Amino acid sequence: MSYVFINDSSQTNVPLLQACIDGDLPFAKRLLETGCDPNIRDNRGRTGLHLAAARGNVEICRLLHKFGADLLATDYQGNTALHLCGHVDTIQFLVSNGLKIDICNHNGSTPLVLAKRRGVNKDAIRLLEGLEEQEVKGFNRGPHSKLETMQMADSERTTWQEFVEDLGFWRVLLLLVVIALLSLGIAYYVSGVLPFSSSQLELVH
Repeated sequence: MSYVFINDSSQTNVPLLQACIDGDLPFAKRLLETGCDPNIRDNRGRTGLHLAAARGNVEICRLLHKFGADLLATDYQGNTALHLCGHVDTIQFLVSNGLKIDICNHNGSTPLVLAKRRGVNKDAIRLLEGLEEQEVKGFNRGPHSKLETMQMADSERTTWQEFVEDLGFWRVLLLLVVIALLSLGIAYYVSGVLPFSSSQLELVH
């Protein structure tokens, strides 16, 4: 479900921005790989990140970030991508990568205020409220805060995804198999007993 303003449009003549609206990850990746500007804007100053975030296309957001998109970019009304966001996973991605939950646009509205105004789902509202409360109380600076945990989890997930994409799924699978076989070989070398050997099975009986 898309959480955009009522006078918003789902059409643009900029290919990358249209891919962000449509959630077309392969096409967006192809455009970025051929040198398309990840920070290109529409006539309202919105970048692809704004448009992808508004529609909950978190994988597009990750892709744009990987290619150098400015996560702090604001449109002509001072809105960050977080101001247009209404989906839990997209909110988590943006906040974990440095967007401030209490930032105001030119009208003095925070992402939470706009989210309530647009009627986004309750889970997203609760997440924004919780993060804003942490910001006010300063809990996000604690060593075991929800925000820090979210940042670590998102970073680990992104690193693993990039590793798989760069190496290829089957190569990663082959690498894991080789590691498993090496582990069995080391176990045999140390203990002198083959893993899952018949002697072990007899001991079980």
